Amino acid sequence: MADTKIGVLSCSGEECLGGTISRLATRKMMEKLRVGKTVTLCLPLYLAGGEGERSFAKAYPVITVDGCSKCCAKRATEKYSGKVSDTLVVSDILGEHAALSKVVSSKDLKNEHYQMVDKVADEICKKFDKILYEKGENK
Repeated sequence: MADTKIGVLSCSGEECLGGTISRLATRKMMEKLRVGKTVTLCLPLYLAGGEGERSFAKAYPVITVDGCSKCCAKRATEKYSGKVSDTLVVSDILGEHAALSKVVSSKDLKNEHYQMVDKVADEICKKFDKILYEKGENK
């Protein structure tokens, strides 16, 4: 990858499964599926005024991964740094019933939940690859 950096800003919601899935899928994408090709941005730090996070999002493409239709990560990015390059909403992929369920702790996840993580991570990768393709770079 040339000079292209792509950030992923995931939901930090703790009140529903969609937030947990968004964080785990983002980590899987970064640590296993696109190792060394992307960075994550911290939503709580971003919201608290973290200039490094906000400056990165102004200068580089950012994919937001939101757990539910509130789209907190996308809205925050657009408020403080401008338009996002792409967005993914876990509840759109898994359905609202699943995403809004109350299983939230990673220690309580079952195999079906890890399959959800895999599905969302694959969707993040598709968006990542699309951005690279549009910039004329291969993954």
